[in-house]
Amino acid sequence: MLELHSISKRFGQNLVLKDISVTFKPKSITLLGGANGSGKSTLLKIMAGLIKPSSGQITHSAHFEESSKRLAYVGHATFIYPNLTALENLRFWQNCYHLDLSIDDLEDLLSQFGLEPFMDSYPRIFSRGMQQKLSLARAFMLKPAICLLDEPNTGLDQASQEFCQQKLLELKESGSCIVCISHSIASDQKIADQIYTLQKGELNPFHFSQTNAKNEPLVSQGSKRLCAE
Repeated sequence: MLELHSISKRFGQNLVLKDISVTFKPKSITLLGGANGSGKSTLLKIMAGLIKPSSGQITHSAHFEESSKRLAYVGHATFIYPNLTALENLRFWQNCYHLDLSIDDLEDLLSQFGLEPFMDSYPRIFSRGMQQKLSLARAFMLKPAICLLDEPNTGLDQASQEFCQQKLLELKESGSCIVCISHSIASDQKIADQIYTLQKGELNPFHFSQTNAKNEPLVSQGSKRLCAE
């Protein structure tokens, strides 16, 4: 569980976030919407511990604090090292988190994201969409208790977006708390348990359409793996 208590953030005289209190529960997907410049990315970075709030506090559940589970963050910067191959990038983060994964495990993860033919290639030659896939593979590799994603669909084609939605649903079912910034609420709402919007520094619930029946598939059915761009 991730809880925000009266979070505010100022940049100089500009109040970007105003007294935000909200709880994000395990085994849930929350979407954050709002106009450009509304403070969504700032809020996510505060939740990730990358920047400090001007006031307020963030707490995690005892389960998260005491377990070996991790927090994963995917932002506009991909955290990819351009002079390491795709496989070497995953091995680097694997070693950072002391994950018990084999080379076969990492190669399979790259294959799921359609990057198997490029596992020995350098990300500096990748398209933006391929870089995003590698960044997402890094995050999902951690099997995080808390997963924070800033516009994960950036650079992805439709098939890749649907694959990402399926992976998020799988991560949710494993118990993860997922918070995702979205500029496509209409298409992403089908996987969301709750939606909030940021406006004038305030976080408000967004009541989304209930037209998607529970017996309909949440994402289109098809291959569990992606083709590279």
